[in-house]
Amino acid sequence: MVAIGFVASRMLGLVREILLARQFGTSGTYDAYVSAFRIPDLLLAIVLAGSFGSAFIPVFAAFFARGDEQGAWRLASTVLTLSGVVLVLFGAVTFLFAGPIVRSVIAPGLAPADQATAAGLMRLLLLSPLLLGLGIAAKGILEGQNRFVLPAIAPVVYGLAGVLGVLFLAPVYGIYGVAVSVVVGAAGHFAVQVPGLVRSGMAFRPSLDLETAGLAEVGRLLGPRIVGQAAFHLNFIAVNWFASRTGEGSVTALNNAWQLLMLPYGVLALSISTVIFPTMARLYEQGNILELRSTFGRALQPLLFLTIPAAVILFFFRTAIVQTIFEHGAFDRASTILVSRPLAMFALGLVGYAVVEVLTRVFYAMHDTRTPVTAGIAIIALNVLLSAVLVGRFGHVALALSLSATTTIEAVILLVVLRRRIGLGSSVPIPWLIRVLAATLGMVGVSWLVAPVVTAATVPDEAPRVIQLLLLAYTLAVAAFAYVVVAYVLRLPGLAQGWDRLPARITSLPGMTWVGAGLRPDGKKTWRRP
Repeated sequence: MVAIGFVASRMLGLVREILLARQFGTSGTYDAYVSAFRIPDLLLAIVLAGSFGSAFIPVFAAFFARGDEQGAWRLASTVLTLSGVVLVLFGAVTFLFAGPIVRSVIAPGLAPADQATAAGLMRLLLLSPLLLGLGIAAKGILEGQNRFVLPAIAPVVYGLAGVLGVLFLAPVYGIYGVAVSVVVGAAGHFAVQVPGLVRSGMAFRPSLDLETAGLAEVGRLLGPRIVGQAAFHLNFIAVNWFASRTGEGSVTALNNAWQLLMLPYGVLALSISTVIFPTMARLYEQGNILELRSTFGRALQPLLFLTIPAAVILFFFRTAIVQTIFEHGAFDRASTILVSRPLAMFALGLVGYAVVEVLTRVFYAMHDTRTPVTAGIAIIALNVLLSAVLVGRFGHVALALSLSATTTIEAVILLVVLRRRIGLGSSVPIPWLIRVLAATLGMVGVSWLVAPVVTAATVPDEAPRVIQLLLLAYTLAVAAFAYVVVAYVLRLPGLAQGWDRLPARITSLPGMTWVGAGLRPDGKKTWRRP
């Protein structure tokens, strides 16, 4: 159920982005909408998402493990109350000064009318962190009691509200209708989990008692994570600041390109890092550094094997992907060009983004939050400096290139630190990496040949949209197949052995049996249904 909810929420998010592109293209209005999220997202991340996502749940669950339910609810009440107070205070300040914040901090380059729209949207969207924060708190409380169904449904409700808002409210109320749907979705995100809270026996009593048992531990865990979350969002505020000064549509183009990058990133990097984190944390607690290093290597190799070809696909097929998915309605040919160029630069950094995600989890498993946070802060400074140098010449494309370059540097820094800390051994053997790079070159050759053809074939109105989607999917599959074939021919460890074991696995299926041994020229068996 959790996996289904994750995939469904991701798909609804993509559908929402497609519908928004059709309705608003890469206009100044959409720039204002994207800009309006920056401060609300920052508030949510540092006040509630951080505390319940990584600091509150372990302490809360420990109370239940000891059988102290009253202590658990006292802690939850105090953390919720304090978080709510901080959110309301910061939200009130943002509401009063939304105009100056947009003009000076978020989007100084937008047209005055779009700045006014962004400020109005920001005031409306300030309700979202409070409501969505309650939903995240409910999710943390329920998951702390091993109740996962309603927390998995909540993001689907949030995503569905956004889709319906674009379909039914945007045509009538414009971009403000979309913002209203976001607030409604945030309310739904919390409301759908209320029955679970009731069944869990939650006893909420507002409290500002700073002596509450467990609160100091939450604060200790929370401090570095707040800095890390703030650094991540401040980085994007800096990007937004520069992008707003490079012309109308640049903020939107970077946002759309980033959302496309997040599809392979979410499926590959987030899923792998989430799975290995508990194992690495347990191994570190046991003092088993050798096995911890081995686990990291077993995670890093498939991550590289999958993200490298994903980056190649995004780079070479960027225009075909963007025009097939987005180009309709207000999203025209100029919008496609505006989005596809930064997407190419983001693609160059996909491996870096993925490796940083996994490395950060390794340091967290080792109870070291200072190293990734310090590296993140340094990278923000470098990104701002590099963006300032390049943006005048290369426009918004430079911002994507700067993010990718600095994140890749961050990955290298974290790898060096981790190597000094625990040693990496043969986490990524050089012969294995050479074979992967050789297979990548084969894929690059195929992609270079077929990308212009599929790009021309997927121009809107050249063929039915469904046919173009199928053609694009088929072409991407061919490129990926070329990568796998070359890797197999080079006997890439893991892949070759898995392929050789495939016949045995097939014959284990009902109704399958070995026949005609020796019929193949290489003497290997073949199979069919008897």
